[in-house]
Order: sequence, then C-alpha cells, then structure tokens
Amino acid sequence: MKRFFYTVCFALCLWLTGLLSVASACPMCKQANETESSLPRAYMVSILFMLAMPATIFTGLGWKFYQLTKKRDQEFEQEGETLSE
Repeated sequence: MKRFFYTVCFALCLWLTGLLSVASACPMCKQANETESSLPRAYMVSILFMLAMPATIFTGLGWKFYQLTKKRDQEFEQEGETLSE
C-alpha cells in the first residue's frame, strides 16, 4: 500500500512538473520584456532587491540580539564579581 502511494505521488509530481514547464509569464510582462530592452534588467534588479531585504533585516536583528546578549553577560559577570568581594 505504501509503495502504491509513493508511486502515485511520484507520478503526480511528474505530471505537475510537465504542466508547469509550459507555463509562461503573464501576458503583460511577456510583452513588456519583448518590446523594452532595459525592462528585463529592471525586473532582475527588483527581484534581487526583494531577496536581499529579508536577509538584511534578519542579519540586523541577529546582530542586535547578539550585542544585547553580550552586554547582559558582561553585566552578570560584573554583578558576580561585586557579590564575591
């Protein structure tokens, strides 16, 4: 039964891949890319910008959390030194 399920899933994936490979861009985008020479480059830059934004935001947040944790650890070490004296 498991083998049949995996076979059906595999066949479905192959069928969907075949359907998706013939899909093209929306008609307006396709026409704009064919007529304008600088438009494909603008699309590429906008996609790269959209991909870079989450990475930049998460890197900034991670760096800030790292700094806060480091500062908190230093404060705990200072408190430990003052309590032991």
